[in-house]
Amino acid sequence: MRVITLNTWGGRAGKENLLAFFAKHKNDTDIFCLQEIWSASYDHLDGHLAGGVEVHHDQIMTCGLQDIAMILPNHVPFFRPHFMDNYGLLMLVRKNITVVEEGEIFVYKHKGYVPDGDAGNHARNIQYIVMETAHGPLTVINFHGLWNGKGKTDTEDRLKQSQNILDFMNGIPGEHILCGDFNLLPHTESIKLFESRGLRNLIKEYDVTSTRTSFYTKPDKYADYVFMSEKITVENFIVLPDEVSDHAPLLFDVV
Repeated sequence: MRVITLNTWGGRAGKENLLAFFAKHKNDTDIFCLQEIWSASYDHLDGHLAGGVEVHHDQIMTCGLQDIAMILPNHVPFFRPHFMDNYGLLMLVRKNITVVEEGEIFVYKHKGYVPDGDAGNHARNIQYIVMETAHGPLTVINFHGLWNGKGKTDTEDRLKQSQNILDFMNGIPGEHILCGDFNLLPHTESIKLFESRGLRNLIKEYDVTSTRTSFYTKPDKYADYVFMSEKITVENFIVLPDEVSDHAPLLFDVV
């Protein structure tokens, strides 16, 4: 099974390039785990800050859900917004995969929470699918971690966020894959919590030194991670070179 996880940056690196990336990988990728996906515009936010950057709708794929789903007709889209109704997480799962459960839980704040000030301080959820495999149930979890405008270090909210995810995973039988943009540095306790749970950290295991592209000019080049159960066999893990976001796509093959 091949999975690609990518924070799309809302398509700010160019709509055509991003859609061409999905067209290139549509036939060989089983699951896409995507972050920063829009399904409609928030006109009242135009010019306001979101994640420290002004929102300008002419620079964003405000119909990213629809545009990407059209490129991937053999995948089923599962959209789980975490800021109002039109912005959040998207998983696209190949139609020949049997999904026995799909859902979300909020791990920071609550569904419907709207922050004061910068919209980037919105609530955070995880979305998940459970599928049956020859080895038993497998849960794939898509995540975009808390942004607070103060870097990617530990805070009480981030530690609680990690623990909330682990509490959820402890209640789901079988093996687990957790991936996405965690907004965390590798040495943080918020990351080490996952490792102490016995999950493999592929960023550490494969000596990855950056998950960002040239669009990202700040010094700390970590944000994106893939964790998984020890029993899952990893056949391949690559930080792809495609410059379709300020985040690099992560591709991995597992059995």
